[in-house]
Amino acid sequence: MSRVRTGSLVGMSEDDDAMTIDVEGRAVRITHPDKPYFTRGVQLTKRDIVDYYLAVAPGAVAPIRDRPIVLKRFVGGADGQPFYQKRAPSKRPDWLRTVTLSFPSGRTAEEVVVDDAAGLAFIVNLGCIELHPHPVRTGDLDHPDELRIDLDPTPGVDWPDIRRVALEVRALLGEHGLTGWPKTSGSRGMHINVRIMPRWTFTEVRRAALAVSREIERRMPGVATSKWWKEERQGVFLDYNQNAKDRTTCSAYSVRPLPDARVSAPLRWEEVPDCDPADFTVATMPARYAVMGDPHDGIDASAASLEPLLELAARDEAAGLGDAPWPPHFRKMDGEGARVAPSRARRPAAKPKAPRVKKPLITIANSPDRDAALAGLERWKARHPAIVPHLEPADVLIDAMRGRSSTWTRVRVNLEHVPEAERPAREMPDPDEDPTRAWREAVGKREQAPGSGR
Repeated sequence: MSRVRTGSLVGMSEDDDAMTIDVEGRAVRITHPDKPYFTRGVQLTKRDIVDYYLAVAPGAVAPIRDRPIVLKRFVGGADGQPFYQKRAPSKRPDWLRTVTLSFPSGRTAEEVVVDDAAGLAFIVNLGCIELHPHPVRTGDLDHPDELRIDLDPTPGVDWPDIRRVALEVRALLGEHGLTGWPKTSGSRGMHINVRIMPRWTFTEVRRAALAVSREIERRMPGVATSKWWKEERQGVFLDYNQNAKDRTTCSAYSVRPLPDARVSAPLRWEEVPDCDPADFTVATMPARYAVMGDPHDGIDASAASLEPLLELAARDEAAGLGDAPWPPHFRKMDGEGARVAPSRARRPAAKPKAPRVKKPLITIANSPDRDAALAGLERWKARHPAIVPHLEPADVLIDAMRGRSSTWTRVRVNLEHVPEAERPAREMPDPDEDPTRAWREAVGKREQAPGSGR
């Protein structure tokens, strides 16, 4: 990557290894600018990441401007484990806005609002290589102005299927008077953002997203799925729950913690059929931006009504399709079925129906360190080499779990394709470091307590 310095240097302090740069007339302090942030593939420092964001600042600020933002901090660089910080830092410039946001738990937090390139540089200095804005503006925190469609591939799904599903989503939205704005996720998936009028609640926006997911599943059976439980998914999962309150996805131009420093690249629709996510990196995006500008310029002028999608949801409900599962930390919602994976569901004693066939799932590893969890999977395979040929790609479930303030990786294996006589016994996960276990056990006790409302 060519090192293009975009913020003029104001001062340098050798005592605490910090520098101050001028960003549009505002002084922003960058600590440890030479700290390695990417080392497994490309070699990039913190200053390189700051410079990248400043090079694409108008495009990167546009999708986060006037929105509360969750700080996903990689303080050890992209190779380390991030943590989520909802509350604004106590030490911050007086020109950086904040807004108080409420959460489903009933708690509130004063979150950062980034309105310009200086604010962007400030949070990048905190280790925020990804940008995670909420889909609301500060003037109305209860009514989203963005519907987010997250295309998430299950194991074994190839990139061409992601593109096929994205194009079908575009067609569906167009049939209902809405415009989708596509971008790569920067990882294995794709996001399609839809600007809507801020008239509907989070619950209604999520309901519309679920209707989109189910309709695409009907149009593309075996290719797309709306199933929440991973053991039921086949193909590209349309994650409707990304529209639930307090859920965020990375915004356009966000840098992702992959060895090649890929970014979430906004696209024009004519690019989607042939695009390759590996083409969009910290090294390539500034030149692309300089030549073509922001492909999502104009998204704010495309706001449309959500009513057509809510009518689609109403038709689903009239046909007997109730609500789908919510994320686990949400309270049980009206119309929602049992919030339990099919493999763990119990047959009601009063109904003499045939018992549901449970998936033989075993947990292999739990760890805040994804590489450690994957290493545990390889050790398990080494102990059971005769099992490996029976496993299909979808049988290995690698779950990126998000707790209250941290992320962790869970690895499970579905043994349904392994002859029963050859299935290994359950073992203690290796490693077994679930950082949210104590919190989830406490939540479970509260939910089971009398008067909990569950």
